[in-house]
Amino acid sequence: MIVYEVPGKQHTAETLRLAAERARAADVHLVVASTAGDTALAALDAAEAAGILDKLVIVGSVPDKGVQKMRPEVREALARKGVPLVLASHVLSGAERGLSTKMGGIYPVEIIAHTLRMLSQGVKVCLECSVMALDAGAIPYGEKVVAVGGTGHGADTACTLTPAGANAVLDCKIHEILCKPS
Repeated sequence: MIVYEVPGKQHTAETLRLAAERARAADVHLVVASTAGDTALAALDAAEAAGILDKLVIVGSVPDKGVQKMRPEVREALARKGVPLVLASHVLSGAERGLSTKMGGIYPVEIIAHTLRMLSQGVKVCLECSVMALDAGAIPYGEKVVAVGGTGHGADTACTLTPAGANAVLDCKIHEILCKPS
């Protein structure tokens, strides 16, 4: 495992290279989280270089108050390359964050998210985006994937994991952390 001294987007290229190589070696899907699209574009390059463009899936979030954060030109580039784009509510926040914000307190799914953040923010994102991709039908059920997430902007974490659906989130298995910040 590579441990970066600090989190951040400066690790994006290396993280995506490591993840794409591992996905190619294992012949599994590469699931990459991206909000605005910079990481998605970098993932296109890494997947093409590794020869796994057909195994790439990008996961973003739903519009916030009607505004989609992923830029239209990024969505068009993904479509031109035939790369699936999953836009869905975050599995480990979504509705529960809405409740805790309005009602106060903390709820079980938020506890899962906070526990994963103890490893790193990116580990939480890796699991979350893989579950979102599985629930959307973009990756097969019961198979390992290599997932990429990050802390804030860019990518600084990659994991090999087997996602489960949101309705069985505790059945997810994290097999290996390829890289993450300390």
